[in-house]
Amino acid sequence: MGEVTRSELPVVVIGGGPVGLAAAARLLERGLEPLILEAGDRVGAAVASWGHVRLFSPWRYDVDDAARRLLEPTGWAAPDPDALPTGADLIEKYLEPLAATPALAPRLRLSTRALAVARDGADKTRSLGRERRGYVVRTRDAAGRVADVRARAVIDASGTFGTSNPLGASGLAAAGEADSAMFVTGALPDVLGSDRARFAGRHTLVVGMGHSAANTLLSLVELAEAEPSTRITWAIRGGSARRLFGGGTDDELPARGLLGTRLESAVDAGRLTLVTWTTIERLVPGAESVRVLGTTREDVFDVEVHAIVNATGFRPDLEMLRELRLDLDPVVEAPSALAPLIDPNQHSCGTVPPHGEAVLSHPDDGFYLVGMKSYGRAPTFLLATGYEQVRSIAASLAGDRAAAEQVELDLPATGVCSSDLALGTEGGSCCSTTPAEPQLVQLGLGAPVGVGFATGVAHGRSGDPADA
Repeated sequence: MGEVTRSELPVVVIGGGPVGLAAAARLLERGLEPLILEAGDRVGAAVASWGHVRLFSPWRYDVDDAARRLLEPTGWAAPDPDALPTGADLIEKYLEPLAATPALAPRLRLSTRALAVARDGADKTRSLGRERRGYVVRTRDAAGRVADVRARAVIDASGTFGTSNPLGASGLAAAGEADSAMFVTGALPDVLGSDRARFAGRHTLVVGMGHSAANTLLSLVELAEAEPSTRITWAIRGGSARRLFGGGTDDELPARGLLGTRLESAVDAGRLTLVTWTTIERLVPGAESVRVLGTTREDVFDVEVHAIVNATGFRPDLEMLRELRLDLDPVVEAPSALAPLIDPNQHSCGTVPPHGEAVLSHPDDGFYLVGMKSYGRAPTFLLATGYEQVRSIAASLAGDRAAAEQVELDLPATGVCSSDLALGTEGGSCCSTTPAEPQLVQLGLGAPVGVGFATGVAHGRSGDPADA
């Protein structure tokens, strides 16, 4: 029996969120064999962590066309295109039925985490014959068994939802941050649901100025109506929250505009305390609370709280890719050709142009970052953008350059939506994850519609959240 050639190997897709499953559907339509590796015990595992959150984007932007073509022969009932799904809806009504289709079910490995990706038989320094080599993806399953999976190409749709930015300044963790982890939650806790007891009648610090922070803050405000001893402090690194308060009725995604308007009203009414120009320097954990120390522009920042919601945004996990030759922008850690198109200082969700394989490729041919992870630290990802990315990549891997290069995308206008980073503040994004009434998230997904989270996780969180 002869040795298996690179072209006979599957295309490994890392991540079983919306963009990962869409990638697999696109590959199948192109006659290519996908293998999906999902670290969680279910598809959309990152999305499940913010299942209580409602997307900004209606269903019409949340379902990939190739995925729809796999679902329709099964008798799948398409959701109302104008309805806004929650993360739980996205899983129950879309991702799980898609994963159960005869085409995808046998090509999906759950509870299988990708630990590393490399060229098969060559580390980063080896050049001779590199372009002829396939890839090896090192994996670990639920039982702890480590195995190598060989691939002709790799599409990394693992999102960024699992790698939050630190609470400290300068991109570094604050002193004592690791020791205080038991007091820190992710960006989208279920304040009014499963996590209610953690916040009711207690003091919570929310750090960040993205829509994840906004939704959590509004949930805390609602909780305080029922539990008056609930206290809320909101800390941002910039001097104004006006970008998050946003476009109101001018926003073409009405749910997103309403979010900012409601939060601004809550601040004006004194229902929460907003602290600007905040730098967190040290966390001192106690038995039931944590002391947060730092500075503001004119004063000392010193609060004792029972919980800290880290809504400072996400960054990609690049450690697993260190043996690959990647071309990443030094600022946002996205593919270098993509970075100028998504620079949050210049672009909002709707002004990012459509893009495909040509700007997502790397020096190691056949490897791609897609979805929220492709945006690195930029928070402007939309789910529909990820679907267009994988459509183009699948066409390229199948040898159809014309289809790969013809990229198009139809998104709603974003009003005055703009990135938090443009103000030097922190947070999710105008387009990515955040939480059902009053919580509303635009899936990026990673997420992504935006923790990885389209219009689009998650912090994927995925985020998209969905993509995360």
